[in-house]
Amino acid sequence: MPIGVPKVPFRLPGEEDAARVDVYNRLYRERLPFLGQQVDDEIANQLIGIMMYLNGEDQAKDMYSYVNPPGGAVLAGISVYDAMQFVVPDVHTICMGLAASMGSSILAGGEITRRIALPHARVMIHQPASSYYDGQAGECVMEAEEASKLRDCITRVYAQRTGKPLWVISEDMERDVFPSAEEAQDYGVADPVALEDALA
Repeated sequence: MPIGVPKVPFRLPGEEDAARVDVYNRLYRERLPFLGQQVDDEIANQLIGIMMYLNGEDQAKDMYSYVNPPGGAVLAGISVYDAMQFVVPDVHTICMGLAASMGSSILAGGEITRRIALPHARVMIHQPASSYYDGQAGECVMEAEEASKLRDCITRVYAQRTGKPLWVISEDMERDVFPSAEEAQDYGVADPVALEDALA
């Protein structure tokens, strides 16, 4: 039996009594965006909106984004990555559970030295998949070209964020790679951080 989203008390500025808000709303208000589902246009727009609001509210306070998505759409994920690079505050990324596919790109997109993979977290890196367009041959060729451009974009993001050469990233993206938290740190998707320091 699903319990739904828990409600927690939160006192709005200027209010005497606390209101009950869902736990995710409370986390957002504390600058803790949470990504725990497939990255699609809707969730990407929500996260971007939250980051832009928090950026405008206080550019001196960092954001701490918890990442646990099973993957998602490339363009939606890239838009979240771009927003993370655009905002003034540092965006710390904390992987718990699994950051797969676009989730690993978002994890890698956190402020370098501020990307954490918790001890039992897993990361999955691979090339973007096509939607296998069902149409005319010319349109299929155009989709293949677009998929190739997106793959190059993702490869450059990983290379920039990990410090690995493009050819290494490109070769690794040919298959699904599932590094553990420690291996993700060695690879450069996450940063080596003592857990006590990360959670302090």
